[in-house]
Amino acid sequence: VADYGPPEIERLLADARIIRHRGKIEATIANADALLRLWDRDGEGALTALLEVAAADPARQGRPARLSDVPSSTPGSARLARELKARGFRFLGPTTLYAALQATGFVDDHVEGCHCA
Repeated sequence: VADYGPPEIERLLADARIIRHRGKIEATIANADALLRLWDRDGEGALTALLEVAAADPARQGRPARLSDVPSSTPGSARLARELKARGFRFLGPTTLYAALQATGFVDDHVEGCHCA
């Protein structure tokens, strides 16, 4: 994906099966390239290390009692967004990154009493 260029972008923009937003497509390509550069510079575990640091929030104590107690972003996800943008990643922010931390299991926000908790 990091090697995609104008022909691949045009092909993707014509593909009705995906979200055809040029900015998101170009950001995906740029992010693939940024990830490769991150791995080259800091090793293949570098992204995992950044995610672990973002997920380690000392203010988090126990499970949220209600869905309304689950944050949409945290100071850690905001720091992660700044760090990744400084490393060339695009089209991401604290809320998207916090959702990614939840989806990948770095953060467990299942509320008290949830069968998944």
